[in-house]
Amino acid sequence: MDHKIGGAQKRILLKISGEALSKGTSDTFNFDVLKRLSLVIKECVSGNIQVGIVSGAGNIWRGRQGHDMDAARADHMGMIATVINSLAICDFLEQAGVKSKVLSSMPMGSFCEGYSKEKAVEAFDNGYVVIFAGGSGNPFFSTDTAAVLRAAEINADMVLMAKNISYIYNRDPNVSSEEPLYRYKRLSFSDILANRLTAIDMTASAFCMANNITIHLFGLDDMNNIIKTVNGEELGTVVGNGRTEILAE
Repeated sequence: MDHKIGGAQKRILLKISGEALSKGTSDTFNFDVLKRLSLVIKECVSGNIQVGIVSGAGNIWRGRQGHDMDAARADHMGMIATVINSLAICDFLEQAGVKSKVLSSMPMGSFCEGYSKEKAVEAFDNGYVVIFAGGSGNPFFSTDTAAVLRAAEINADMVLMAKNISYIYNRDPNVSSEEPLYRYKRLSFSDILANRLTAIDMTASAFCMANNITIHLFGLDDMNNIIKTVNGEELGTVVGNGRTEILAE
């Protein structure tokens, strides 16, 4: 890798979608993705970056897949799935020589420690990557919402969302429509909410708007996008309380 991490120490919160962990395979995990992710995170840590990670669970289970199941129970299953993903990320980080710790919002004492802000900050200060498992700890809230909640709690300098899309679009680009397709370079949370764009959860968007949190959303086709974004490059869609800027498709 030829990208260098520059500047003063930063603390970042990286939200990675479950789909990104399985991209390109029909299996639960694409182990090459996990390996490349761990090496990029290692480079961040070597560059004086404190890294927190929240994983989605779309590669295993989403609560909305529960159909006629009790909605809370279906979401509990998704929360458990994030623990599985977190343990996988932790394992690959440790294989790469990166100290990492999983903290769960749910009691999972046989596998990892329980979450508290104090434990997370102590782990950061001791050079650990902290992986936040279990979502927010409550059903009915997405892992996007969990990510921005944790970012606020740990006073993250940047929030990165690595998705299986490279931009936020005005509509689903995979569905045929007479409506023109365009992507956003910059996007305001008020426009996300007004237009009911679903690339970022509505609750997460409202929380960020109220707390003036900016999200950098990009795809993981190039894993170095993480490093580029930390270094100040504006990739994908930058979502905040500023103006909206459209890119023609």
